Amino acid sequence: MNKKDLDLIAQAIFDKKGFNIFVLDVRELTTITDYFIIAEGNVDRHVRAIGEEIIEEMEKVGHEALRVEGRDFADWMVIDFGDVFVHLFTPGVREKYRLELLWQEGKIVDVAIDISKKNVG
Repeated sequence: MNKKDLDLIAQAIFDKKGFNIFVLDVRELTTITDYFIIAEGNVDRHVRAIGEEIIEEMEKVGHEALRVEGRDFADWMVIDFGDVFVHLFTPGVREKYRLELLWQEGKIVDVAIDISKKNVG
């Protein structure tokens, strides 16, 4: 995936009113993936809706999710696109696991989000 794909995922999160979007380049830290995208939804249903939006938008550009965890109990949903893992949390669960601290040696990636777009969700 490229920067445009990271932007697309971040935009999908924003469009569904997800918040606290954080993107980390972890290529120098692990071989399991290149990027983590971490964000929040208000409640489990919101997290699930954000996740489904991401999957749908990525399929439109030819990227299938390899694995999705947490659809049933979506206080933490993980979408594996191979070189990008998307972690979606409810706020309390995100605070509990604090992935940003675990991977703090990763490089923060700036993503472009068009905030003038009307939120669809």
